Amino acid sequence: MDDTIYIDHNATTPPLPEVIAAVCGAMGLTGANPSSVHANGRAARKLIEDARAAVATLVGAVPEEVVFTSGGSESNNTVIIGAGRRRILVPPTEHAAVLKTVLTRSVDSDLISIDHNGLVDIQGLEALLAESEEPALVCVMAANNETGVLQPMAEISELAHRHGALVHCDAVQAVGKIPVDVMTWGVDYLALSGHKIGGPQGIGSLVRCGDAPLSSLISGGGQEHGLRAGTENVAAISGLGVAAQIAADTLAEKSVRLKGYRDALEAGIKALSPTTMIFCEEAPRLPNTSNFTLPGVRSDRQLMALDLAGVSVSAGSACSAGKVEPSHVLDSMAVDPEISTTALRASFGWSSEAVDVDRFLDAWGDLARRESAGVLEEISAA
Repeated sequence: MDDTIYIDHNATTPPLPEVIAAVCGAMGLTGANPSSVHANGRAARKLIEDARAAVATLVGAVPEEVVFTSGGSESNNTVIIGAGRRRILVPPTEHAAVLKTVLTRSVDSDLISIDHNGLVDIQGLEALLAESEEPALVCVMAANNETGVLQPMAEISELAHRHGALVHCDAVQAVGKIPVDVMTWGVDYLALSGHKIGGPQGIGSLVRCGDAPLSSLISGGGQEHGLRAGTENVAAISGLGVAAQIAADTLAEKSVRLKGYRDALEAGIKALSPTTMIFCEEAPRLPNTSNFTLPGVRSDRQLMALDLAGVSVSAGSACSAGKVEPSHVLDSMAVDPEISTTALRASFGWSSEAVDVDRFLDAWGDLARRESAGVLEEISAA
């Protein structure tokens, strides 16, 4: 619907107009295989290599370190399964693409303790590393997809490397919102996803830094430096490259603008509902993300009311096939279930405008007033 206010960019960000144009243009190259040596094949190969360079620039890598995948989940799985480390350490707040894979595929895994904001307990991590009989793989996401909390990646990498461990960073939510630099952070692997930065869905990258060990998850041809077999998705890769270039060019302006929207939203909900809790408010966070409560009103009821008002937000991760489930992130932070089940996440992006905040506050304020009046039950019964 044309008048819908979309504040769910952490779930997916609408493709940029320039990306749509790039994808359409690439699809017009007669579907040429980029491994072919004729002119059409070389044109397709150039699109891929231009995109590889753009992604590398965005995250401080070199082009040869960038491998194109189907998205963040595949990138994360490739490292966890292909890095060759039996012992894997991971916080309980990770995305399911990391957490579930580690807990089901790792021979020897341990959860890294966190504080009440979801920040990694550095002393706890050091204790786990010290007790390891063999070098571990440490998997930590740069920015949490639900709360926006930022982890101290450089400190984590330095500690892990002192113990001979490798570090994988799921940077899917961080890229395009804060400066990301694999050299400064000192990570060995980094995952990113196109549709989080205005690129196409179904395309992402894995950055394998230097000579970090890695085996291919998908066997076949020698595409992507032998690390991801299969004919490359030229159109989607081209779109990702354009999105990466725009993300790099607009990062500073966008971060300031989106932080202004987030702060205005949080000030507004506090004024409307003084008992509201904003999770991790004092911790370092993404500039675009807010996770907050409306005490006494379940998340699914809030989502229904807001959707009817033309406002799109979420109750957390959008990776559960559309289901509204309790947040494992808030649960891991020891948030009372009576509180966590009333949480919503608002996340702004490139297409957001100041009017989005006003529209959200109008709809959410109306919902809060109806709850105070005891008539919100009408929504769930409708």
